[in-house]
Amino acid sequence: MVPVDRLMQIAARLEYLEAAMARGGGDLAAQGREYSELRPIVAEIERYRGLGDQIAQAEALLSDPEMRALAEDELTQLRTLLAEAEETLRLALLPKDAADARPAILEIRPGTGGEEAALFAADLMRMYMRFADAQGWRFDVIEQQTTELGGLKELVANVRGDGVFARLKYESGVHRVQRVPSTESGGRIHTSAATVAVLPEAEDVDVQIDPADIRIDTMRASGAGGQHVNTTDSAVRITHVPSGIVVTSSEKSQHRNREIAMQVLRARLFDMERSRVEGERSAARKGQVGSGDRSERIRTYNFPQGRLTDHRINLTLYKLDQVMQGDLGEVIDALVADDRAARLAEMDA
Repeated sequence: MVPVDRLMQIAARLEYLEAAMARGGGDLAAQGREYSELRPIVAEIERYRGLGDQIAQAEALLSDPEMRALAEDELTQLRTLLAEAEETLRLALLPKDAADARPAILEIRPGTGGEEAALFAADLMRMYMRFADAQGWRFDVIEQQTTELGGLKELVANVRGDGVFARLKYESGVHRVQRVPSTESGGRIHTSAATVAVLPEAEDVDVQIDPADIRIDTMRASGAGGQHVNTTDSAVRITHVPSGIVVTSSEKSQHRNREIAMQVLRARLFDMERSRVEGERSAARKGQVGSGDRSERIRTYNFPQGRLTDHRINLTLYKLDQVMQGDLGEVIDALVADDRAARLAEMDA
């Protein structure tokens, strides 16, 4: 059931914003953003109310013998439309994650499993690059360190496009792989893991960093397989002393490295604060999809069986080859739908 009092509050708020913007003064930009968010919701409210009025009019005709059959047919159609409008409105009323429209910082690191974990991390990187390409997103590598065998020690990338964080945020967590490594002569299946972190890109206004809280070191980019090895001390490492977060960037320009490292640092600090607030808000809600808990195993990739299992929603697909080629849409759609259903249930509680 749609909460009528809330509908009235939203409609009244839109009227207030229209009047405030017409008068001028105040924070017009903030008012405009809120107006843009509320206007589609109010349009759905008007549609929902209009269908309710039509149903009342049709029900009034049931007492008329000549109009009864026509009214019954109309009521059947109108009630179907009302149910659809109610579901659309309930979805529109769900609280929005303000970060959904933002670009994302994607981080991938190997977990347990040695070189096989590093090779799997590299496979995940390619999977996300292909998925981003299919979505028309831009995938820019910020920092990449590889092993001698082509595995991945670390990846930090910036992903930009429509709805990036809204879709990728469900990928945060521990990804487990079960397969026979290319280096395994006995054909035994090994289990290893990689950790994925998806952070909303932070803006300067989101995070205020005290210069006294950071230590900036310059160094020479080095390391076997490092993507940006050069002979000058242009690489930058920034340490945020209060949190212990360390960020590095190894592009050729030291100035650019500082910008990139600060960008990643802001994203990590912003994510920490979001996680803290969300944790307080959702303390009673367990097993939350998209919680961003990167200590939890979220998915298993079983290569011998060609099987992918997402443990959060008990989803199993036997199309692992396609998924590794970037066909993640079905998995992410299922996670979005499950999260939406959970939040609807929470709203009704």
